[in-house]
Amino acid sequence: MASARIREAREGDCGHIMRMIRELAEYEKLSHKVKINEEALRADGFGENPFFRCLVAEIVPAPGDQEAPRVVGYGVYYFIYSTWTGRNVYLEDIFVMPQYRGQGIGTKIIKKVAEVSLNEGCSQFRLAVLDWNEKAVGLYRSLGAQDLTALEGWHCFGFEGEAMRALAGQ
Repeated sequence: MASARIREAREGDCGHIMRMIRELAEYEKLSHKVKINEEALRADGFGENPFFRCLVAEIVPAPGDQEAPRVVGYGVYYFIYSTWTGRNVYLEDIFVMPQYRGQGIGTKIIKKVAEVSLNEGCSQFRLAVLDWNEKAVGLYRSLGAQDLTALEGWHCFGFEGEAMRALAGQ
């Protein structure tokens, strides 16, 4: 029987990761927001000073099976810093292809990010989820995550495009 394993992404995985980034954006009804391409992903994640780290989930065929392992999920994360608690990890994306959901693959990715976080001396592991994604909210809560919007009242804000240029005086 095939099994799922979580491993650090390699540069050669960028095509699979980019495909799943687009699938996630479509699922979130935000496809128009995807501006990067495979080359940018490769440069930003696998260059000399990577901006992010990535895990991939792959299905490993049973011994004797002629199939090659297939990448079916990913998690993109990076390190941030809290002036209150120090080192933190932020999980930007987590995605498992629909036909592989319900097999614990997403949970394995999240647990691996938690392991990396602790190994790097981080005190917190943060992520965001769209309010309508009840399955993901339920998963995160079942794993022990706290809803910081409800608990502490945080709201996320962002500057992009013209607002960012205006703010920078450009």
